[in-house]
Amino acid sequence: MNRFVVMTVGMTHSGKSTFARLLEEAVKNTVVIDQDEHAAFLNTHYSRLVPGDGPNAIKHSMTKMIVDHAIVETDLHLIICNSNRRAKARKALLEDFKRKGFSTILVNFDVSDALLETRIRESKRDSSVLRTASSFGEVLRRQQEESYHIQAPSAEEADHFFTIEKEGEVSDVLAKVEGLLSS
Repeated sequence: MNRFVVMTVGMTHSGKSTFARLLEEAVKNTVVIDQDEHAAFLNTHYSRLVPGDGPNAIKHSMTKMIVDHAIVETDLHLIICNSNRRAKARKALLEDFKRKGFSTILVNFDVSDALLETRIRESKRDSSVLRTASSFGEVLRRQQEESYHIQAPSAEEADHFFTIEKEGEVSDVLAKVEGLLSS
């Protein structure tokens, strides 16, 4: 069986987690690995171990351990659900998966700032995942500022590449990714 890794890329509230959960529900031999869940767990149960600033090494170590376990101990397709906005880190991660025999799928969520702002205003999302920001609005403002310095994802990075710019495109991209995972 050909194993896939699906990586979502996008700003906060762009739809990455929702897409990942829908995909996991539709394709039974998948698992979502979501760093927001790891952050919430650590912030709730091990807050004294979480650094106040700089890289969150404990969160990254936890995610790596879960990914490594899923690769070695299961035959599941992996859905890596976090922002993945830094091109260098994204490229290294995708290349590592390719070396391990995975085919790669990159789903880029490039929705409008207006939609992101609306989603944040209407969100009931738990802010326990936040470490260095006081709100998701602050996270979005930081990500918007960073966007001028961040290389956008491209088709050359993965075996399969999809972009979602509008809410109406989610079901079409979801169906295409489901088809790849089910083939």
